[in-house]
This record gives sequence, structure tokens and C-alpha cells, in this order.
Amino acid sequence: QVQLVESGGGLVQPGGSLRLSCAASGNILSPNLIGWSRQAPGRQRELVTTIVSTGSTNYADSVKGRFTISRDNAKNTVYLQMNGLKPEDTAVYYCNFQELSFPAYTYWGQGTQVTVSS
Repeated sequence: QVQLVESGGGLVQPGGSLRLSCAASGNILSPNLIGWSRQAPGRQRELVTTIVSTGSTNYADSVKGRFTISRDNAKNTVYLQMNGLKPEDTAVYYCNFQELSFPAYTYWGQGTQVTVSS
């Protein structure tokens, strides 16, 4: 099993920046994909961004150009750099680890709160 721990959330003003971290441990298999999702009260969980073992990335249109995902394989850590934050970015952010080889299990962290407000 893989364990994920998110950190770096907090309160920021609109236009501010924040960097989230997701530290992975356990039986980490390759190839794999790590992503960030978010969920605001009363809304469905939204996939924000993903990064695969090779480094290829994808972003939701709502964050494209503002958020950047990266991974440090030596530290088993994935980062989400968030710039130009907007109030609508307020949510609990979760990282997830997806195995890309059979049986392709998915693991989730507990989440970290991001609040963007004046």
C-alpha cells in the first residue's frame, strides 16, 4: 500500500501564491501517475492536474497557466505550485497516486485546506 501526506495549505489573499507538497511512502510502483484534485463544499471533486512517471503533465482549464505540478522522485514528493490564486480556488486539495500497471490501485491522501480570501 502507498501512503500519501499533503501539506502546505493555508490562507492567502487573491493573487497570492502557495506551494503544496505530497509525500509518498510505501510500495511505490512504476509506472505511475500522481494527481491533485480539489473539492469545495457543495461541489463535486475536480481533477486539477496530473503528472506521470515520465514527467508528462495535464491541467484543468481552470488552472492552466497558474498552477504547476512537479515531482522529485528522489524524495518521493510531488509539488503543486499555485500562483495567481483566486477565491474560486478555495477548496480542500487532495493528492492521489495511481498505479499504471495491473492491478492499477489508486491511493488518496487526507487533504489540505486552501482558502483564498481578502
